[in-house]
Amino acid sequence: MTAQARGRTEIADRVLERIAAHVLTEVEATGGAARRVLGVPLGRTGQRTRPQVSAHVDGRLATVQMKITVVYPEPIRQVTRRLRDRVTSRLGELTGLEVRQVDIDIVRLTRPQEQGRRLL
Repeated sequence: MTAQARGRTEIADRVLERIAAHVLTEVEATGGAARRVLGVPLGRTGQRTRPQVSAHVDGRLATVQMKITVVYPEPIRQVTRRLRDRVTSRLGELTGLEVRQVDIDIVRLTRPQEQGRRLL
């Protein structure tokens, strides 16, 4: 039986979102961001907070958007580069998709004292 005859595997956007959220826990000096309504945060923001992640799959290509916090005074460009590289490689390894874009919005800088165990 040929590969085309067997069908194909489709990966839901939600699966990518969960993988990307977990990858955030693997990158030092990053944390999640509380959801906001009319600009007001609902809950706490920091390393113990789940990140806001959205993803979209189009065929074999994927895009990811993340809202995160970064621990001050870490260099933001280096932290986001590490996160972007890690998300791209892990999603590629685990799903076989080509991650074309990882957009990262930093919603807050947190103090080192706010660091703690990350929840997922």
